[in-house]
Amino acid sequence: MVRKGRIIIFFLLVLLLGGLIGTTTNNVTNNIKLGLDLQGGFEVLYKVNPVNGEKINNDILLSTVKALEKRVNVLGVSEPNIQIEGEDRIRVQLAGVEDQNKARELLSTEAKLTFRDTNDVELMSGADLVEGGASQSFDQNNQPNVALTLKSAQQFAKVTQSILDQYPNNLLVIWLDYEEGDSYAAEAGKPDPKFLSAATVGQVFNTTTVTITGKFTVEEAKELADLLNAGSLPVELEELYSTSVGAQFGETALQKTIFAGIIGILAVFVFMLIFYRFPGFISIITLSVYIFLVLLVFDWMNAVLTLPGIAALILGVGMAVDANIITFERIKEELKTGKSVMSAFRSGNRRSLSTILDANITTLLAAGVLFFYGNSSVQGFATMLIVSILLSFLTAIYLSRLLLGLWVNSRIFNKKPAYFGVKESDIQDIETGETDIHIPTRFDKYDFVKHRKKFFLFSIAFALVGVVLLSTLKLNLGIDFSSGTRVEVLGQSALTKEEIQSEIEALNLSLEIKDVNISGNNNEIGVARFIGVLTQDEIAQLKEHFVGKYGSEPNVSTVTPTVGKQLAKNAFISVLIASIGIIIYVTIRFEIHMAIAAIVALLHDAFFIIALFSIVRLEVDLTFIAAVLTIVGYSINDTIVTFDRIREIMTIRGKKIKTFDDLAAVVNDSLRQTLGRSVSTVITVVIVTIGLYVFGAESIRNFSLALLLGLIAGTYSSLFIASQLWLVWKSKTLGKKRPTKEDDDLEPEALV
Repeated sequence: MVRKGRIIIFFLLVLLLGGLIGTTTNNVTNNIKLGLDLQGGFEVLYKVNPVNGEKINNDILLSTVKALEKRVNVLGVSEPNIQIEGEDRIRVQLAGVEDQNKARELLSTEAKLTFRDTNDVELMSGADLVEGGASQSFDQNNQPNVALTLKSAQQFAKVTQSILDQYPNNLLVIWLDYEEGDSYAAEAGKPDPKFLSAATVGQVFNTTTVTITGKFTVEEAKELADLLNAGSLPVELEELYSTSVGAQFGETALQKTIFAGIIGILAVFVFMLIFYRFPGFISIITLSVYIFLVLLVFDWMNAVLTLPGIAALILGVGMAVDANIITFERIKEELKTGKSVMSAFRSGNRRSLSTILDANITTLLAAGVLFFYGNSSVQGFATMLIVSILLSFLTAIYLSRLLLGLWVNSRIFNKKPAYFGVKESDIQDIETGETDIHIPTRFDKYDFVKHRKKFFLFSIAFALVGVVLLSTLKLNLGIDFSSGTRVEVLGQSALTKEEIQSEIEALNLSLEIKDVNISGNNNEIGVARFIGVLTQDEIAQLKEHFVGKYGSEPNVSTVTPTVGKQLAKNAFISVLIASIGIIIYVTIRFEIHMAIAAIVALLHDAFFIIALFSIVRLEVDLTFIAAVLTIVGYSINDTIVTFDRIREIMTIRGKKIKTFDDLAAVVNDSLRQTLGRSVSTVITVVIVTIGLYVFGAESIRNFSLALLLGLIAGTYSSLFIASQLWLVWKSKTLGKKRPTKEDDDLEPEALV
């Protein structure tokens, strides 16, 4: 008898969830902070150097951060992000700042005001000003100037007296950031001298008010006053890394990537509905809730959403559905053994739990390493990936099972396995129980173990070719690792290499152009790379030129050799730590043979991507490392599913496994039984990855391609490398008689 109450509860829950999502989604998405790569902005990493030889300590770093915060307030940036990194570095992120050139200048200037005579002798400094005593004002001719309030009128009287004594050179010269080698004599005849003003002193002034006059606009006078009120920096700031994104670039990237996400997610929904019938419909509901919860948690965390972060959210959908697929495939297997729908639902949920848990934890390891060793944009990707993994686990384990359980326990599906995609002809007529039966699959005709030598030889051959190509072609390293300057120009129509090169050469910049490339769906994006780092003035000149030429501000990134080496070192460490963590976890949860086999497969996947990028000469940057580590996490996820099934079958068959043939049968059965899940999962993730590659922003295209290639390599290694390696090594621990010559195809020694 059908229990209609459970079905009513299901619809009430769905209506409740739908109402919650529908009424709050706009508020949630509007509250999420966008990174500078989505709304334009400026980021810079400074090395803090002492001024007078004093040692940099935490107090000096904190006072520098406070001074920078005051300067940022001058710019009117609502939510700046200023963080101390390590012992002597400060990172500043200003998303949405309109005038990036002004931002760069305001941040880097020391703002040290000095009063000097014409012989450049310092008479007073900014320390003699009243705190906050600078203001923008107007003279008698209504010309803007800056009024200063001094602490001591008596001191100023002495200064003006000393200036009078130098007649006819009785000029009070006011400097901002006077540097050794500067001089009044050298600057006086220039139309735009370095000093702010040089006023004639005709009498002794016993006052606390001083006026800086010059060729100021109202805005410039206010800016100078605000800068002086913010105070001088207690240190010198050396720029190690910077990136600026034009507002139009950010807006375009946001629109393209969201569109790509919608296309990819809808395609996943259709796939789940076609292949998993009613459970697929349940997964659509839970995935919708999952997406909402990810955005909600991101909002609660006050985290910054970056372009790689959106990519992680979209990829998270493909990975989130994996937990559902593992459960649904397990339920289908239980139904095929002859169990009732209710019994299959319970045992399918129970048996899939450990697999889902292991797969998610190993992926979390890779995401955690990304967070700790990545830069800001990669950290945004890692944060979203971690949140996605945790919430996908919760929605798949609790919400999916709750919603599907209401229907199953209502008994409406009794004797209706077709709703779960199982045909009556596939169901075996045997008793329900924990028996070692053969579950029929569509892959039973394939012998994966028999052809293992071919798989090994193919992978070894590719590795050798890859080593040769890498040693000759090398990697096409981006400025993240090789250092230099990268300029990305957005044109109003198709661009050419010659056009971009001629425009840059006309600026007479100090650096040599390394290369120019054209990209974008309509060839509207030009990318130029320079050997070395452009100066701030050159960057400002370049930005101004291309804004006038194409109407949008170009993206400019600079990386010094110091930071480039550090990023490369961090990339190596991150892959190493992720590998060690996975070895330890898999050893604890499974065994050492499986752990080593899994790591060999992971290194195989990582090398596969690196070698292909070398062959096709695609640029390798930090997002590429993020893609490699994501594939490491995803590939181990796939391998864990197979190993979990091997462990389960090994436990059931126990002492029956006495020969290599018995062990080979375990591997074959495990691969056949999990292949449906592997195919379904890779299809869902490939769908969203292709969506990102085809429709997403240009800046994550290489990232998407690396993921796509890695997914293919990861699936291959999970099916044909990891399990077979385990078989070869594990067989040596059986201590049984070696296979006969007739069984040469299954002889492990032939491979070692």
